[in-house]
Amino acid sequence: MPAEALPERPAISAPTREQRPAVRSLIERSVARQPWLGAAGLLLVIPIAAALAFALDGPARSLVVIGPLVTYSLVPVAIVAFWWEDWPGTALAPRWLAGWLNTLFIVAFGVGLTFLGQLIAGGVDPRGVFDPNPGPGHLPTFPATLPLAGAAFAAMLQFTLVCEGWPLRKLRRRVPAGLLAGVLAFGAALLVYYFVADVRPPPSSGLHTQTGPMAGASLGALLVTTGAWQTWLYVTWRGWPFNLIQRRWLRLSVANVCVIAGGWATYTLIHLAVSPGLIIAGAAAFTAAALSVSMLFENAVRPHITATMDKWLSVTTVSAVAVILYVVLTAYAHTVNFGHFEPSEFVVHACLNALAFSVITHVAVGRRWPFARDLA
Repeated sequence: MPAEALPERPAISAPTREQRPAVRSLIERSVARQPWLGAAGLLLVIPIAAALAFALDGPARSLVVIGPLVTYSLVPVAIVAFWWEDWPGTALAPRWLAGWLNTLFIVAFGVGLTFLGQLIAGGVDPRGVFDPNPGPGHLPTFPATLPLAGAAFAAMLQFTLVCEGWPLRKLRRRVPAGLLAGVLAFGAALLVYYFVADVRPPPSSGLHTQTGPMAGASLGALLVTTGAWQTWLYVTWRGWPFNLIQRRWLRLSVANVCVIAGGWATYTLIHLAVSPGLIIAGAAAFTAAALSVSMLFENAVRPHITATMDKWLSVTTVSAVAVILYVVLTAYAHTVNFGHFEPSEFVVHACLNALAFSVITHVAVGRRWPFARDLA
């Protein structure tokens, strides 16, 4: 694990002049090898994504069991990607063993958080976690526990990217800082769950009814829409234009207002004509496309990272890829019998829990192994 203290600003959104020379060199060498480096990564990303989407005896069972486990694993993935490594490929002198240890941490933490979410929703029941048809008297994790998981990941991204991890980045050690960030994100998610979410599980499920001003689906739509803004501005645009503001208090204030207001306004406007489930699916497709284009391929579609037109070209590319993902996955989902679940829920699972998760783990955790050993 990297021993160096975290820099004051995250490498993903810090202006180039503020990045450490070694970090800047790694980024430049990686970008220079695009788009072939990203295309090679698809050889691992696509099989992993397919396994997460279909491995458990088809898409329906995978949606119900793998979906919650991966959703709860997104917080530990963010800890590794943005705290322990400070952005994919930019940690100094990493060891090959770190990738495997980080993977074990993500799996263990994700499973533990899933059980914690289940406990909060009604009680611990391993069969409800791992069995797609647990039967009466058991506590299924899908979909009743997902508002909590979604809120935790949204809070983690808001704190880590938009708030730049302040003030935890001042800690001298990366591991405690990342773990504390995860605790804060889950704490914020609990507040949202108890005071905002309205969850009405089936009477026979054994899960608690949670009363709040926003239905679980509507809250999920708002969270995923906000996540799309977070990904757009802080992964695709690398924190621009907020990173141009020198004063931290002003930069963080403006960034938080813009991201939260943008997510809320987008959800509110689209909600007038589109159901929450379709909003979630569309925002999930955009987020998965943004991570694929901007993380896996490092925005290789644009030749000059500082040019305004190139920034709009990157988001246009992301939007085009998102439309393709949404259309193809939706068409496929309508050919499958998901029982009382909606086809759009599989689209969300395939985009966020399969494709997006695979991209992050390949680039941030696996360090593009085995295609970029000189960068690992």
